[in-house]
Amino acid sequence: MTRSNRSVLLLLMLSTIALAVAASAEARVVRFVIERTRPVLDGRSFGTAGAYERLDGTVYFEVDPRDPLNAVIVNLDRAPKTPSGKVGFSAPFYILKPVDLPKGNRKIFYGINNRGNKLEYTWRTFMPPGANGNDPTTDADYGDAFLLRQGYVYVDAGWMGNLAPGNARLIPDLPIATLPDGRPIVANVRVEFADASGFSRSLEGNTDHVARVPHEPADRDAARARLTVRDSPSGSKTPIPSNRWAFGRCQNGEATLVPTLTDLCLFDGFAPERIYELTYRAKNPRVLGLGYAATRDLASFLRYQTRDDAGNPNPLAESASSVGIRRAYGAGISSTGMYMRDWLYLGFNEDEAHRKVFDAVQITIPGTHRLLANVEFADPNNYSRQDLWHDSISYSYPPLTFAVTTDPISGKRDGILKRPATDPLVFQADSANEFWQMNASLNVADGAGQPVEIPNNVRLYFASSFQHGGGAGLLNPPGPVGMCQQPTQGNSWAPTLRALLVALDAWADNGVEPPASNYPRLEDKTLVTLDEARAAFPRVPGMSFPTVINDLAFPDFGPEFKPTGGRIVKSPPAMGRTYQVFVPKPDADGLDIAGIRPMEVAAPLATITGWALRAAGRREGSLCGLSGSFVPFARTQAEREKNDDPRPSLEERYRTGDAFVSAVADASRTLVNARFLLQEDADRYIQAAKARASTIGATTAVSQHTGR
Repeated sequence: MTRSNRSVLLLLMLSTIALAVAASAEARVVRFVIERTRPVLDGRSFGTAGAYERLDGTVYFEVDPRDPLNAVIVNLDRAPKTPSGKVGFSAPFYILKPVDLPKGNRKIFYGINNRGNKLEYTWRTFMPPGANGNDPTTDADYGDAFLLRQGYVYVDAGWMGNLAPGNARLIPDLPIATLPDGRPIVANVRVEFADASGFSRSLEGNTDHVARVPHEPADRDAARARLTVRDSPSGSKTPIPSNRWAFGRCQNGEATLVPTLTDLCLFDGFAPERIYELTYRAKNPRVLGLGYAATRDLASFLRYQTRDDAGNPNPLAESASSVGIRRAYGAGISSTGMYMRDWLYLGFNEDEAHRKVFDAVQITIPGTHRLLANVEFADPNNYSRQDLWHDSISYSYPPLTFAVTTDPISGKRDGILKRPATDPLVFQADSANEFWQMNASLNVADGAGQPVEIPNNVRLYFASSFQHGGGAGLLNPPGPVGMCQQPTQGNSWAPTLRALLVALDAWADNGVEPPASNYPRLEDKTLVTLDEARAAFPRVPGMSFPTVINDLAFPDFGPEFKPTGGRIVKSPPAMGRTYQVFVPKPDADGLDIAGIRPMEVAAPLATITGWALRAAGRREGSLCGLSGSFVPFARTQAEREKNDDPRPSLEERYRTGDAFVSAVADASRTLVNARFLLQEDADRYIQAAKARASTIGATTAVSQHTGR
């Protein structure tokens, strides 16, 4: 070999080493540790993807505070550092993957867990009651395994750092921020309690889902805190004397008090119809904004890197030099839908090597709320709604639109998507409830009541008349009344989300244009004022129409709070100018006119609405949380006329059971052709219609209807 050739070879070797070092430096996953591997359902085959395996383990990260892409994380500079100046943290992960990866579709579906729970999987499958989607082991736990039959690698990892362990929830270990001299950070935090009874309540205000770890009080002296009570969301706050409550748990008032740093004991007991608000000095905030980086860096590692910094292989790599992933999609529901809006706005779809993380994202039911977890002493568990937590941190804080626009109320010009090189394709789907409780109209109409355009890389879909958790009808019975005036809806988002995922994949992978956005709009008068909606709604016996909506005013949390997050100085915030918000217009049955009009609306058995009202004794007249109402149609014309019900009865609509099955089959064809329903789910609806036909009228030949 000549001297010249040796020089060239040396240069090539040095270049290769440099590239490898650079790639390693850019992979913020420093260790990826698989702690357990097990077959899914004893090696059962799922479609053409074959057998699946489940991987559980821990991923270890290091984030560089000096990287401009990380500088947005609040208190990252105040977190403990490694010797190299990085911030380390870890998170548990959960992966379902084909054993033979090339048999799958070579795509990641990254489902961002909701409060540690794997809802993205469970909301896209049909599971029987009692199934455990968080720690699946049985047939029931995996449901009909839609995502596995499609060939996806399902990924999830912890991001929300203030959860209590239990039920296989995914909880990261995030660092605590301190002042530069090592002293603890102390600031006021505010917690709102409602619908409470008994004598004790966790300092974490929302206990609807799972136990959370509240912010730790700096001391337990009630005299240095403030507890108030009021009768309604907008009512006057009456102070409760500091000698009538304490930090601690109690079974039966003051005599049973056990002091704690996690609970509130009210000596005279909580009244469920009242709202309590506690402001206290808290310390030791976790750097919750690192949760956004956890999603970014794990998804990027699995998509692009063959091994971690310690040499552990990426389980999705096909060889030492090739990763077997073609596409990556992200998804979030409800609070993690808010998280996804934040995640995109803060720029986390660009990894530290400036690559796109997700090709497309599926965002479900956030309205225009943003989670705003990137805040010192954030509480990414509570969220603004009309009846509770109205001025919460998780609020519709501008920017509200995906497109870069000028917000006429705050004066800010901004948008969630403003990085064309790394912005993904976006599907956002909302129910009617998000228009009532989460200001969803501001996605398409600004605060001054002017239409807003939707960017070309975004589709906004509307599940007509659905409540936050779905809609009741053929596949799901109505829920209990609870604290609402009417029976609530069931949960049937799966058919819609499955069809939308197929359409999103076709768009991202093959460039197939998806269905057009079908949000209600001002331009076609399907988006209207509260008064206009009330005028259009039928006079249903025993059903009142709301007089309230979760209104929105620009919140001023103080000079250290920005659209990207920050620190809260004013709590509660000072409220500025009010936004004009709108709701969907109903038809003569009380069903929303615009949108997908899923089967529960296309072939209805009841008036279903995205709103419900609270019952007497539960702050009557306020909206009833995230619930919608289910008010059945009369069965016969005689029954309808007796009750003075303007809505046609089931008998008048369908005449016979066969006619009802035909109506469901016709609606199925329409929805399948529009790509809002898959054929396998259309068949489910038709079978459910046949089972229900006997309650509507005589049946003679229901078996002939296939919907094809």
